[in-house]
Amino acid sequence: MTSPKIRTIEEMVPLRAEMRDSGRKLVFINGCFDILHVGHVRTLERARSLGDALVVAIYSDRSIREIKGPARPLVPEAERAEILAALAPVDFVVVFDEATPGTVIAALVPDVLVTDAGRAPDSIVGRETVERAGGRVCRIPPLEGGSTTDIIQRVLERFG
Repeated sequence: MTSPKIRTIEEMVPLRAEMRDSGRKLVFINGCFDILHVGHVRTLERARSLGDALVVAIYSDRSIREIKGPARPLVPEAERAEILAALAPVDFVVVFDEATPGTVIAALVPDVLVTDAGRAPDSIVGRETVERAGGRVCRIPPLEGGSTTDIIQRVLERFG
């Protein structure tokens, strides 16, 4: 079953224009979201509080394999998208097939770009695009609740 929250980038462009025209702030976050955990949920809730709508851009299966290796993702992109779309803080989910979210950010030009606080400002993909348009980058510190890599490691230690 597909959620109406799951959109293509092409479908998001006119929706973004409508939001901009009505003065609504779009918040953008991206990631793998391979095994959804409480740290993800808390980060998404915090991100959503920064604007009127939250779009979550997720890496395609192919791009995750390119970034994290052939053993990932554990959960296919269609399932990851459906799970994220079921969460209350998430307004839209898009899947992208590049190594970075730069193309998606350039297409949507969000008002708020959310990223990990550990990332150096000059390494944040899309920062210049967002700031040039008058938006801002919000660097959120990692929240307690683990990481997908930590969860995989715990499972392997216990059952491997």
